[in-house]
Amino acid sequence: MISHKLPKIFYGGDYNPEQWDHETHLEDLRMFKLAGIDMATINVFSWALIQPDEVTYNFEGLDQLINSLYESGVYVCLATSTAAHPAWMAKKYPDVLRVDADGRKRKFGGRHNSCPNSPTYRKYSEKIADKLAERYKDHPAVLVWHISNEYGGDCYCDNCEKAFRVYLKERYKTLDQVNKAWNTNFWGHTFYDWDEIVLPSNLSEHWGNNNSTFQGISLDYSRFNSDSMLDCYRLEYDAIKKHIPDSVVTTNLMGFFKQLDYFKWAKYMDIVSWDSYPGLATPFSFTAMAHDLMRGLKDGQPFMLMEQTPSQQNWQPYNSLKRPGVMRLWSYQSVAHGADTIMFFQLRRSIGACEKYHGAVIEHVGHEHTRVFREVAELGKELQILGDQTLDATVESKVAIVFDWDNWWAIEKSSGPTVALNYVDQIHKYYAAFFRRNIQVDIVSVDTDLSKYNIVLAPVLYMVKPGFADKLEKFVEAGGTFLTTFFSGIVNESDLVTTGGYPGELRKLLGIWVEEIDALLPEQKNSIVLKETYGDLQGDYQCGMLCDLLHSEGAEVIAEYGEDFYQGMPVVTRNKFGKGEAWYVASDPEERFLDGLLGQLAADKNIHALLETPEGVEVSARTKDGKQYLFVMNHNAWAQSYDLGATKVRELLTDRELTGHVEIEGRGVQLLKSNS
Repeated sequence: MISHKLPKIFYGGDYNPEQWDHETHLEDLRMFKLAGIDMATINVFSWALIQPDEVTYNFEGLDQLINSLYESGVYVCLATSTAAHPAWMAKKYPDVLRVDADGRKRKFGGRHNSCPNSPTYRKYSEKIADKLAERYKDHPAVLVWHISNEYGGDCYCDNCEKAFRVYLKERYKTLDQVNKAWNTNFWGHTFYDWDEIVLPSNLSEHWGNNNSTFQGISLDYSRFNSDSMLDCYRLEYDAIKKHIPDSVVTTNLMGFFKQLDYFKWAKYMDIVSWDSYPGLATPFSFTAMAHDLMRGLKDGQPFMLMEQTPSQQNWQPYNSLKRPGVMRLWSYQSVAHGADTIMFFQLRRSIGACEKYHGAVIEHVGHEHTRVFREVAELGKELQILGDQTLDATVESKVAIVFDWDNWWAIEKSSGPTVALNYVDQIHKYYAAFFRRNIQVDIVSVDTDLSKYNIVLAPVLYMVKPGFADKLEKFVEAGGTFLTTFFSGIVNESDLVTTGGYPGELRKLLGIWVEEIDALLPEQKNSIVLKETYGDLQGDYQCGMLCDLLHSEGAEVIAEYGEDFYQGMPVVTRNKFGKGEAWYVASDPEERFLDGLLGQLAADKNIHALLETPEGVEVSARTKDGKQYLFVMNHNAWAQSYDLGATKVRELLTDRELTGHVEIEGRGVQLLKSNS
């Protein structure tokens, strides 16, 4: 439980009363009670108000706000305000301003405008976090501490360049090791002095976002950039912990956000929190996968949904409204996958600047008589009834998919073999096949203990980090099923090719040798021809994008290519290894094939659907004290039905007993608990 002071799902969101007068704030408090809101994230962008100059700190307004909220029954998630530095700081200390990839020095403006390696920014951000923690350490309203906001961006200034060299010295110790890791004999890049190393930018090794002439240095810059912002976070984290050792400290992550290695960040977060902003056309399986990633960052611990919009966003090309029922549906989807909070951005709409059209609980009209407010208030009542029943409940999965930021960075900075390869999309393709069958999946790191899983997948495991091949071999030897795909086992952690034949360190486990990799044009396709029926799979299936030309070295050939000069070569293989088996899918198959293959792999391990439901009806489960809470969520706009058989359950949101044939309304949610 995040806090025993509020033993229920936290309900609220970002609140910026500094943008309004006192009378409006009092009206907000009245409406918060109507909506069941009991948590407000405040002070996210108030640094300039609190600190008008180097030596002055004005906390009186924040005192009044926190007291006012608390007296009205609203607890506080207190942010440190360091997501945007004040104008005076940029004017007096220009080292806080970032330099972009084209070498241009930023001026004051926007947000995330601070260089993470600026001594000035680090000094003052740590100082204000320290002062806030000292002042509010004993305030009963403050339940969570929120550092900065949505970290991201990059910087190429002189301070970052110097810090990068220090980072490299700590990582590699000697220039000889740097030269070896980056293969600098290529194109005459050999370094003889640390000061010869410059940041990889559009002035040196890069052109655009995903192109680099030297992937080694680019990969290390990505690591360095993520670590630099993490260092800033940790300065504030430690400042808070100095005063409040048992505080709950977090920052809001952003799902599959490329720039930051969230597995590394999560080690320094007391609870993971994140901001979920799917578009109208985002597959709901992708949103579920993002929730599962957030849960996986801390090995299955519940997380906070820190932000979602109650209605619409403002920064996408087409900012559609959430249809009636969708806000509630997506809120419960987050809870079903591990969230212990439901929070919004924002509680009241701004009247100016770039977020004035971002949805809010309280719209510009300023009263409660709106569709959005009614939906928020109805959900608030349900959460009061639900209480603490699902808090701290876990999601129990027997299937895991490995995700790795270093692998992501390395794949998409690679020069070839195809621009069509998108790492996250490949992860989602395999995740979605289980999702459609209502089989739960954990998204895990290469450091995760795999022993509790029956099936582990690592699509496009391009980079094999030290020790991971051995870890996979032990998993399979003990009886696990492992599956990986084309373009795997190619490089080590420095993005240097593992010689001796692909898939490198995975060759023994998979029992194959990949000789060549063919990249198909978007309009080109090949086919997967099964040698014999496997489960529901039979006949031919389409594949494309990349095609590995491989030879079996003991692996059983399950399917062969049907076309081109490599017709008859293996495309799907299975290798018996110890008590388990290792599968290789050598091309990018159509959805129908993955559904059949992964469904059969699950059946072979006696892993079955939580509940059989029609298409578009998602089922997820959380378990607590031996009791299972089954979330049934209809993503269709029309009613659907499913069969519980003779099982009797209690539907917690309506307090009804259900059994047999059950109907669920369009965009409806049912929360089932066994009567036994």
